[in-house]
Amino acid sequence: MNIQSYKLPTDWQIEAIKDAYRFTKKPRNLDAKENSEIPFIPMELIPLGKLFVDNWVMKPTKKLGSGTYFENGDLLVAKITPSFENGKQAIAKINCSFGYATTEVIPIQEIEGTSDKFYLHFILLHPGIRKELAEKMDGSTGRQRLSKEILGSKKIPLPPHKEQQRIAYVLSMVQTAIEQQERLIKITRELKSALMHKLFTEGLRGEKQKMTEIGPVPESWEIGAIRDIAQVKGGKRLPKGDKLVEYKTNYPYLRVTDFEENSVNVAGLKYLLPETQQRIRRYIISDKDVFISIAGTIGLTGMIPVELNGANLTENAAKIVLRTDKLISRFLMYYLSTDNSQKEIHSQTVKNAQPKLALSRIESLKIPIPSKDEQEEIVNILDTLRQRVILIQRKRFSLEELFRTLLHQLMTGQTRVNEIDLSGFK
Repeated sequence: MNIQSYKLPTDWQIEAIKDAYRFTKKPRNLDAKENSEIPFIPMELIPLGKLFVDNWVMKPTKKLGSGTYFENGDLLVAKITPSFENGKQAIAKINCSFGYATTEVIPIQEIEGTSDKFYLHFILLHPGIRKELAEKMDGSTGRQRLSKEILGSKKIPLPPHKEQQRIAYVLSMVQTAIEQQERLIKITRELKSALMHKLFTEGLRGEKQKMTEIGPVPESWEIGAIRDIAQVKGGKRLPKGDKLVEYKTNYPYLRVTDFEENSVNVAGLKYLLPETQQRIRRYIISDKDVFISIAGTIGLTGMIPVELNGANLTENAAKIVLRTDKLISRFLMYYLSTDNSQKEIHSQTVKNAQPKLALSRIESLKIPIPSKDEQEEIVNILDTLRQRVILIQRKRFSLEELFRTLLHQLMTGQTRVNEIDLSGFK
């Protein structure tokens, strides 16, 4: 972010962080051992995309060892790679006046009447500023750190104090809305998981249960192996020397990173050139097949949307092609996503440096087979919940886009706070 390239409002200043804020120092006369235990914040508790860190562990002071002193309300900025680049930082919210954190953070305080810590929190999330600082990290590969001196010397646009507070307020409202959507997604997924367990063990007809190789199921349900009702076929890697392209062709190539919510996230799709697709044209998937990831991240299952019918499939996934109308593809997809089935899938995985699930192991997996009518009813219930998750995800994505836009425009003065309609967030 080149501040000089923007025409900032005339009442804004450009200040180094060290001149507008204060790096927290432990008071000389403080003896932490006067307390039997003290709040400690390890790196894993410092969040991404949240305003506050309000989780900590209580640590006996005699076992404290090394740590970074901070005060309640400080902004804690991760300084080690990749935590810094990823945006790990938050404002400490603990139940006492001070605590200790991992040595891999830099605690910063606002200066009353001059600077606002929430404003600094947000401006440090600006991708341009974070990229500039990340380029100045030093140390060995994988253990690079951002020094306090480099962070302190970084110059940032600094509006009047009241405007800093208003900018931070607007951005915090959007961030809070994003967090609400994330909580809704989590709750809906948990509901879906619990409902799947109930549906696949009790069914919908109130039948008595029987014990089987896959656990309890309704008495009328059959149990079969995938090999008895379907073929399992692997995908194909790119021919040596060929590459995927980011611009759209008629030949999408599905990778495991594209698998999401029992389907495919089309936002980041990559494509094959026609000549590449010709060489691997037999390794395609239809919208009637069920995919399952078989390398790296194991067990992601789903079905592709109809518009991707005929797409090529990565070698890190397989497709399950039904040979009978006795089973509905989406019923199979959902069953393979249950906790019970996932445990079985992972138990069949060969655990090397790169975990791998053999096609023969997929063929041997046992599945329940209820009547077609009951399968359809179960699928309809789970489709409704899945659609609910997708709608919430879309809203979250829209809010994230809004946050990125506002973050840039507010921090450069292109948009002023009084120009923004906040009625949708109240």
